[in-house]
This record gives sequence, structure tokens and C-alpha cells, in this order.
Amino acid sequence: MTIRKAVLPVAGFGTRVLPATKAIPKELLPVVDRPALQYVVDEAIEAGIEHIVFVTGRGKGAIEDYFDLSFELEASLASKASKADILLEVQKTRLPAGGASFTRQQEPLGLGHAIWCARDIVGDEPFAILLPDVIVKAEKSCLAQMVEAYDKVGGNIIAVDPVPEERVSSYGVIAPKGERDGRLIEMSAMVEKPPRDEAPSNLAITGRYILQPEIFGLLSDQGAGAGGEIQLTDSMARLMDMQSFYAYEFEGAPYDCGSKLGYFNAVLAHAVDHPEIGDGARELLAKL
Repeated sequence: MTIRKAVLPVAGFGTRVLPATKAIPKELLPVVDRPALQYVVDEAIEAGIEHIVFVTGRGKGAIEDYFDLSFELEASLASKASKADILLEVQKTRLPAGGASFTRQQEPLGLGHAIWCARDIVGDEPFAILLPDVIVKAEKSCLAQMVEAYDKVGGNIIAVDPVPEERVSSYGVIAPKGERDGRLIEMSAMVEKPPRDEAPSNLAITGRYILQPEIFGLLSDQGAGAGGEIQLTDSMARLMDMQSFYAYEFEGAPYDCGSKLGYFNAVLAHAVDHPEIGDGARELLAKL
């Protein structure tokens, strides 16, 4: 089946970047001239996603407002010919009518629970998950690459990115199974933060997934795992015993906007390539 829907879990508190996220959802922190979440939504749309499911929480109403029509703002911009380009950019932030759903995760019970909250909206079809903390800068969007791979092999696919071997103990990594087919690697397991000398690979899981709907049944009875939360990886490990699972080593650079250093790195990377401020950004960096 075609991948038509994507789930974006946006209910987290953003504790790693407090106090900035005390009043602003972490997903709306700007990366140059648009929120981090806009990059992730654009990635989904480029991949052909028709319906985005936002799993929100208390205090996240600004996310729904951001992707809605802002009549007063657009009317004001439309009245000034000099603002035509800005108006066009603002209009691009709207999601089409019926193209988005918002559902609440009422308690912070983990990523697996957040995904389970979207079960009735997704229904009985394969779907994508994009973790909004991660922006992937790529010529072709990370999810679009994964969808192309999915069209060839089906099953379940996880995006992975190679990390230095001395840092594998900071990531969840995959265990390959058999020979790789280009950028596709069949998986036998996922290992969370293994010691360097015990790591089955240096391919870190990178916040992009294509999963079959059977994951919802597994999540419904999934017990609490690490941190006392319902973990998506625990249910994926069970699904791996039932269905094929692949890792896809995508082309692109991931940035973890959920951490202070990762967020700063994302801003720098996007600033130097921005058509309006790129030259100035590079000059400033050179002076530093």
C-alpha cells in the first residue's frame, strides 16, 4: 500500500532546551526563518504524504495555529505589494483542508504510547513516523528516499546514519542480517546504547520510520520499558519476529534540534545555505 499518512509526536516538554521551551513548544523554535517543525512537515510532503497526524499535549496549541490560515496576517501582507514574497512564504505554511489531524497524548507515557494515540486516525495501513527533534538536510528528503526503498521491498524500514565507532554507546544501533543491498540492510535486531566493543554496527537509528499497522496491536499491550515508559523500540522488536525489517542508510545530514548543541548546529548549517543570508552568515563565521 502507498504510504499516505505520517505521525509526528509533538507532545514532549523539550526539557533539553529549557528554559526556552517553557512558553514556546520546542518544535516551533526557529531554525533561521521557520520553525524546526516546518522542515519536518516539508520533508513529509515531499515524500508524498497526504495526511499528517500531530500527537500533541497540553500547551501545544500554537502548533495547530501555525499550520492554520492566519486571516488577519495574510490580509495585511496582501494589502502591500512590497510584501508579496513574504505573503507567499506564509501561505506555504498552511496545510490543506483535511490534510492534518491533531490528537492529544494526555500523559507523558513514552514515544510508543504517543504513536498508539494515532491508531484510529492512521487505521489499517502502513504509515510513516517522523520525530520532529530531528531535521535532515538532504537533496532528496530522507523520507522520500525511504518511500522509494519501501516501494521495492515493503515491510518495515528504519532510517539509519553511520556514527563514529567511539560514539556508538550513545545511540540505538541496528544489527545487520546478511548482505546489504545498496543502502538497504535487512535487520535482525536493534541494540540500545551498546558498549563499543559489543556494538553490532555503527548505524544509528535516526528518527524516521515506515511501519506496518500491526505495530498498534503490539503497542496496545506493550508493558513499560526503559524509564518506565512505553517504548516504540520494544514493540518494533516484537514486530521484527513477525515481519521483515530493513534499515535504510539515507543520504543527508541529520541535526538533533532537541539538544542545545544540535539546535545551534542546525541553525548554522541552514544559515550558510540560505539564499537571503548565506553570504553574510559565512562572513560572520569566518570572523569567529
